[in-house]
Amino acid sequence: MAAPRYRLAALLRLRIREKKKSEVELGRAMIALQQAKKKLEELKEEKEEIRKEQKQARHKMDVEMSGGGMIGSGCVHVNFLRKLKEDEVAKDEEIEDQKEVIAEATEKVARCKRAYIEASKQLRIMEKHKDLWAKKVRHEISKREEKEMDELGQAIHSLKRWRGEKSVFEI
Repeated sequence: MAAPRYRLAALLRLRIREKKKSEVELGRAMIALQQAKKKLEELKEEKEEIRKEQKQARHKMDVEMSGGGMIGSGCVHVNFLRKLKEDEVAKDEEIEDQKEVIAEATEKVARCKRAYIEASKQLRIMEKHKDLWAKKVRHEISKREEKEMDELGQAIHSLKRWRGEKSVFEI
Protein backbone atom coordinates (compact mmCIF):
# COMPACT_ATOMS: atom_id res chain seq x y z
CA MET A 1 0.00 0.00 0.00
CA ALA A 2 1.41 3.38 -0.99
CA ALA A 3 1.89 5.97 1.71
CA PRO A 4 -0.83 8.61 1.70
CA ARG A 5 0.02 11.99 0.24
CA TYR A 6 0.10 15.06 2.43
CA ARG A 7 -3.05 16.91 1.43
CA LEU A 8 -1.59 20.35 2.24
CA ALA A 9 1.60 19.85 0.19
CA ALA A 10 0.67 22.67 -2.20
CA LEU A 11 0.19 25.06 0.72
CA LEU A 12 3.52 23.96 2.19
CA ARG A 13 5.26 24.69 -1.13
CA LEU A 14 3.55 28.09 -1.19
CA ARG A 15 4.82 28.86 2.32
CA ILE A 16 8.35 27.86 1.30
CA ARG A 17 8.15 30.18 -1.72
CA GLU A 18 6.79 33.02 0.42
CA LYS A 19 9.65 32.63 2.88
CA LYS A 20 12.27 32.63 0.11
CA LYS A 21 10.64 35.65 -1.53
CA SER A 22 10.53 37.60 1.73
CA GLU A 23 14.15 36.62 2.40
CA VAL A 24 15.21 38.01 -0.98
CA GLU A 25 13.19 41.20 -0.45
CA LEU A 26 14.77 41.67 2.97
CA GLY A 27 18.23 41.27 1.47
CA ARG A 28 17.48 43.79 -1.27
CA ALA A 29 16.05 46.27 1.23
CA MET A 30 19.14 45.96 3.43
CA ILE A 31 21.43 46.50 0.44
CA ALA A 32 19.38 49.56 -0.61
CA LEU A 33 19.68 50.94 2.93
CA GLN A 34 23.45 50.43 2.94
CA GLN A 35 23.75 52.14 -0.45
CA ALA A 36 21.62 55.07 0.74
CA LYS A 37 23.81 55.48 3.83
CA LYS A 38 26.93 55.31 1.66
CA LYS A 39 25.53 57.98 -0.67
CA LEU A 40 24.75 60.20 2.35
CA GLU A 41 28.36 59.92 3.49
CA GLU A 42 29.55 60.80 -0.02
CA LEU A 43 27.27 63.86 -0.07
CA LYS A 44 28.60 64.96 3.32
CA GLU A 45 32.16 64.58 2.03
CA GLU A 46 31.28 66.63 -1.07
CA LYS A 47 29.81 69.34 1.16
CA GLU A 48 32.98 69.35 3.23
CA GLU A 49 35.01 69.74 0.02
CA ILE A 50 32.86 72.73 -0.95
CA ARG A 51 33.48 74.29 2.48
CA LYS A 52 37.24 73.75 2.13
CA GLU A 53 37.12 75.30 -1.32
CA GLN A 54 35.21 78.30 0.10
CA LYS A 55 37.80 78.73 2.81
CA GLN A 56 40.65 78.57 0.30
CA ALA A 57 38.89 81.01 -2.05
CA ARG A 58 38.30 83.46 0.81
CA HIS A 59 41.91 83.21 1.87
CA LYS A 60 43.07 83.72 -1.72
CA MET A 61 40.76 86.75 -2.07
CA ASP A 62 42.03 88.22 1.21
CA VAL A 63 45.64 87.81 0.07
CA GLU A 64 44.97 89.41 -3.32
CA MET A 65 42.94 92.28 -1.88
CA SER A 66 45.47 93.04 0.86
CA GLY A 67 48.20 93.10 -1.77
CA GLY A 68 46.37 95.81 -3.69
CA GLY A 69 44.50 93.68 -6.19
CA MET A 70 42.26 95.11 -8.87
CA ILE A 71 38.60 95.82 -8.22
CA GLY A 72 37.44 93.53 -11.04
CA SER A 73 39.22 90.54 -9.56
CA GLY A 74 37.35 91.20 -6.29
CA CYS A 75 34.04 90.85 -8.12
CA VAL A 76 35.23 87.58 -9.65
CA HIS A 77 36.12 86.30 -6.18
CA VAL A 78 32.78 87.42 -4.73
CA ASN A 79 30.88 85.73 -7.58
CA PHE A 80 32.93 82.57 -7.10
CA LEU A 81 32.21 82.60 -3.36
CA ARG A 82 28.51 83.17 -4.05
CA LYS A 83 28.50 80.19 -6.44
CA LEU A 84 30.22 78.03 -3.83
CA LYS A 85 27.60 79.09 -1.26
CA GLU A 86 24.82 78.13 -3.71
CA ASP A 87 26.55 74.77 -4.24
CA GLU A 88 26.67 74.27 -0.47
CA VAL A 89 22.94 75.05 -0.14
CA ALA A 90 22.17 72.64 -2.99
CA LYS A 91 24.30 69.97 -1.28
CA ASP A 92 22.37 70.58 1.98
CA GLU A 93 19.12 69.96 0.09
CA GLU A 94 20.56 66.78 -1.43
CA ILE A 95 21.62 65.65 2.04
CA GLU A 96 18.12 66.26 3.43
CA ASP A 97 16.59 64.37 0.49
CA GLN A 98 19.02 61.51 1.09
CA LYS A 99 18.07 61.43 4.79
CA GLU A 100 14.44 60.98 3.71
CA VAL A 101 15.52 58.17 1.38
CA ILE A 102 17.34 56.54 4.31
CA ALA A 103 14.24 56.87 6.51
CA GLU A 104 12.10 55.23 3.80
CA ALA A 105 14.69 52.48 3.30
CA THR A 106 14.78 51.87 7.06
CA GLU A 107 10.99 51.55 7.12
CA LYS A 108 11.14 49.14 4.19
CA VAL A 109 13.75 47.03 5.98
CA ALA A 110 11.51 46.91 9.06
CA ARG A 111 8.50 45.90 6.92
CA CYS A 112 10.55 43.23 5.15
CA LYS A 113 11.83 41.89 8.48
CA ARG A 114 8.28 41.60 9.78
CA ALA A 115 7.20 39.88 6.55
CA TYR A 116 10.16 37.48 6.75
CA ILE A 117 9.44 36.66 10.39
CA GLU A 118 5.77 36.05 9.60
CA ALA A 119 6.62 33.87 6.58
CA SER A 120 9.11 31.88 8.67
CA LYS A 121 6.52 31.42 11.39
CA GLN A 122 3.90 30.24 8.90
CA LEU A 123 6.38 27.81 7.36
CA ARG A 124 7.32 26.40 10.77
CA ILE A 125 3.63 25.92 11.56
CA MET A 126 3.09 24.06 8.28
CA GLU A 127 6.18 21.89 8.81
CA LYS A 128 5.04 21.05 12.34
CA HIS A 129 1.59 20.17 10.99
CA LYS A 130 3.15 17.92 8.36
CA ASP A 131 5.31 16.20 10.99
CA LEU A 132 2.28 15.61 13.22
CA TRP A 133 0.29 14.36 10.24
CA ALA A 134 3.10 11.96 9.26
CA LYS A 135 3.31 10.70 12.84
CA LYS A 136 -0.47 10.15 12.90
CA VAL A 137 -0.34 8.31 9.55
CA ARG A 138 2.50 6.09 10.78
CA HIS A 139 0.52 5.34 13.93
CA GLU A 140 -2.62 4.49 11.91
CA ILE A 141 -0.63 2.24 9.58
CA SER A 142 0.99 0.54 12.54
CA LYS A 143 -2.41 -0.01 14.20
CA ARG A 144 -3.88 -1.36 10.95
CA GLU A 145 -0.93 -3.75 10.46
CA GLU A 146 -1.20 -4.85 14.09
CA LYS A 147 -4.93 -5.51 13.66
CA GLU A 148 -4.33 -7.44 10.42
CA MET A 149 -1.62 -9.51 12.11
CA ASP A 150 -3.98 -10.24 15.02
CA GLU A 151 -6.73 -11.29 12.62
CA LEU A 152 -4.28 -13.44 10.68
CA GLY A 153 -3.05 -15.06 13.89
CA GLN A 154 -6.63 -15.68 15.02
CA ALA A 155 -7.49 -17.25 11.66
CA ILE A 156 -4.43 -19.53 11.78
CA HIS A 157 -5.18 -20.48 15.38
CA SER A 158 -8.86 -21.21 14.54
CA LEU A 159 -7.82 -23.27 11.51
CA LYS A 160 -5.36 -25.32 13.56
CA ARG A 161 -7.96 -25.90 16.27
CA TRP A 162 -10.53 -26.92 13.71
CA ARG A 163 -8.04 -29.43 12.28
CA GLY A 164 -7.27 -30.59 15.78
CA GLU A 165 -3.63 -29.54 15.75
CA LYS A 166 -2.03 -28.46 18.98
CA SER A 167 -0.40 -25.10 19.32
CA VAL A 168 3.35 -25.03 19.62
CA PHE A 169 2.87 -23.22 22.91
CA GLU A 170 0.73 -25.98 24.43
CA ILE A 171 2.40 -28.87 26.16
